[in-house]
Amino acid sequence: MVAKALMIQGTGSDVGKSLIVAGLCRVARNRGLKVLPFKPQNMSNNAAVTADGGEIGRAQALQARAAGVAPTVHMNPVLLKPQSEIGSQIIVQGRVEGTAKAKDYQLLKPRLLASVLDSFNRLKAEADLVIIEGAGSAAEVNLRANDIANMGFARAANVPVILLGDIDRGGVIAQIVGTKAVITPEDAELIQGFMVNRFRGDPTLFEDGMRIIAEKSGWKSFGLIPHFKAAFRLPAEDAVALDRRRVAQDAPVTIAVLQLPRISNFDDFDPLAAEKDVKLLMVRRGEVIPADANLVIIPGSKATIADLEAVRAEGWDIDLKAHLRRGGRVLGVCGGYQMLGSTIEDPQGIEGVAGGIAGLGLLDVSTIMAPKKTLLAVSGTKIDGNAPFSGYEMHIGVTSGPDTARPVLRFDTGQLDGARSADNRVRGVYVHGLFADDRQRAAWLDWIGAKGSDLAYDQIVEETLEALAEHLEVNIDIDGIIGLAK
Repeated sequence: MVAKALMIQGTGSDVGKSLIVAGLCRVARNRGLKVLPFKPQNMSNNAAVTADGGEIGRAQALQARAAGVAPTVHMNPVLLKPQSEIGSQIIVQGRVEGTAKAKDYQLLKPRLLASVLDSFNRLKAEADLVIIEGAGSAAEVNLRANDIANMGFARAANVPVILLGDIDRGGVIAQIVGTKAVITPEDAELIQGFMVNRFRGDPTLFEDGMRIIAEKSGWKSFGLIPHFKAAFRLPAEDAVALDRRRVAQDAPVTIAVLQLPRISNFDDFDPLAAEKDVKLLMVRRGEVIPADANLVIIPGSKATIADLEAVRAEGWDIDLKAHLRRGGRVLGVCGGYQMLGSTIEDPQGIEGVAGGIAGLGLLDVSTIMAPKKTLLAVSGTKIDGNAPFSGYEMHIGVTSGPDTARPVLRFDTGQLDGARSADNRVRGVYVHGLFADDRQRAAWLDWIGAKGSDLAYDQIVEETLEALAEHLEVNIDIDGIIGLAK
């Protein structure tokens, strides 16, 4: 079997490529095709652990779910995880290969293309259709020479491309026509058509706009996609989505999550946001932790020591102590768990400069960073209440100390995870994904004196993917799009 393939590229970042690819994967699956998602290169700190023991971008894990298959490392062979303003950790086929500054990374791309094409060919060998997602903008001609994410990959793999623009940000005619103007004629030949995403209002009002784009670009229109209102129910990959997060109003329970500069795996908290009685607030830099918060969560981080310094710079360490004096609760997840301890030591400089830092001192534990990264799917029960969970570990560092004698989770293997303060108002865990399990989420809400609803989170995700597929079936030329694949 050799699959056909097609690629969705965008006029820019955050134009909805990930969502549209997920929807197309569900459409193809519903039509009886074995479909697999693929993204050559991704940049995100929101990652997922795969069945084959690696990590990929969270969006590709959602797309795999939409396709009805388990995620593998080959669905996202190159993952960049930003650790600073100019540098990222480089994950190749699920494994850490090192770190590089942005300028140096450009020189690595030709070598990485071999891994990208290897993964792509593996997927093609086991599917009917591979739907590929580009990264950022197809018009980044300044980076075209060594590109492996957009037109460079499309040319190397000889796959047809559909260009996606976003009318919600304005200037969509210029987005698409301008792309045609700046890319080379050879790249332009690979683009077979375009779609316009996130339209609001009467679609007949943009009929002339679609016609103008088609005339000036020479590309076929595959449809105008109305804004999909339920998109917030699906895990978001890009941190920019946090600024648009839906917040329940007038909910009796307030949960505040610190929006760290290098926040990771923030989809951990989507199930909490879906609870009708929970107001989930992302506390941004420059804001104080709200005094009425029932729970404050310090989330995962791609650069724990740097983000701990940011916590202090924002005065959130002082806010946390005041929050606890008022009787509030604090939870640290992964990097947030490490921050809650007495010290974090990085003797080998894994996160940057070798050294250490004093923690927040809210748990009597200490962490030592180590080169080996833990990537593991786990399941078990919460020790108090025995609520089941399934989730994953994704971290460097080993945490130990007196408060680990009061663990939070028990894995099915018998291993224990986490720590609790003596008064049980501060907890830390390494496991991501806890709140997706309905019984586990209810147990955590009970810990803060709240009551969970009858929300079935997994069912909501499935229903939303089905609704997205129907949304695309109705509004775009699905037959034409699938017919393009080669």
